[in-house]
Amino acid sequence: MAKSGANKPTRAGAVRKASRGKAVGSGGQGRQALEGKKPTPKAEDRPYHPAGKAKAAKERFVAAGGKGGRGSSSSRGASQDPNRKPAPRRSAKNEEFEVVTGRNSVVEALRAKIPASALYLATRIEMDERVKEALALATNRGIPILEVMRPELDRLTSFDSVHQGLALKVPAYEYAHPVDLLDEVISRGETPLFVALDGITDPRNLGAIIRSTAAFGGQGVIVPQRRSVGVTASAWKTSAGAAARTPVAMASNLTATLKAFKQKGVFVIGLDGGGDVSLPGLSFADGPVVVVVGSEGKGLSRLVTETCDAIVSIPITAATESLNAGIAASVTLYEISRLRASK
Repeated sequence: MAKSGANKPTRAGAVRKASRGKAVGSGGQGRQALEGKKPTPKAEDRPYHPAGKAKAAKERFVAAGGKGGRGSSSSRGASQDPNRKPAPRRSAKNEEFEVVTGRNSVVEALRAKIPASALYLATRIEMDERVKEALALATNRGIPILEVMRPELDRLTSFDSVHQGLALKVPAYEYAHPVDLLDEVISRGETPLFVALDGITDPRNLGAIIRSTAAFGGQGVIVPQRRSVGVTASAWKTSAGAAARTPVAMASNLTATLKAFKQKGVFVIGLDGGGDVSLPGLSFADGPVVVVVGSEGKGLSRLVTETCDAIVSIPITAATESLNAGIAASVTLYEISRLRASK
């Protein structure tokens, strides 16, 4: 007699399969559950790790007859020797340079004997007196003269300046110290006349102010270290070479520098349309003066305004019109020079 249910079909999943061993990737079960396989090899022992590749390259270098490579124990010991002088580093500042463009600017820079590394000359340039003088000065000083195509000269001058076929590669501008510059002027027996910039970021304004300062007997221009334009190639170009004759000083803190000038007897005046002192007939123009020019949009900053001895305004006929920073500085410098000449 057949057992009951012997001929019934087997239900799927009801049959327990025999164990096939330990599951792959489980790390071991039971007694080996927490043991793992082996300790993790060091990075330098793994052939595909960067440290392993570096170790293999070092071994190949030594096998080829080398005496230790970069990062070897001998080189590390040498770098830790207190009696060994460190290798000199080339600072990023030494790698900076400016390109002075324009025939007048290049000639003035060469006349001032500013250290230059190359004079660029456009092919088939029209030779005039300035170009001939630039070539003669560069030849006498041993400056390499490179003749390049005009597209290459455009790229070198960043396409935004009129180079007139002539460009001079010079190191980054070296700024003077404001107080040292003032002491030098006083030691020469001259009456100080400086222009300080407050928040001016347009290099063309700086170039125009440098040019006006040189034209009206000023001894220097002061720019703050932050939030202000520096002596760039565009400023060189706009100054028409006056940047080679008129020093520019950089102040780490403009307010503190103006206070230091005041302690040395210099009168500080700020230019503003709403000033309470009119420019014509400025009573203290014949004394030591520093003129502070603010930006066209924001004008003078609050701290600088509080530091000024007087706020001077330039009278203009149209109330809706205003003068830009370069023109305002030029008008003020002209009036001061006129008043000094009359006295």
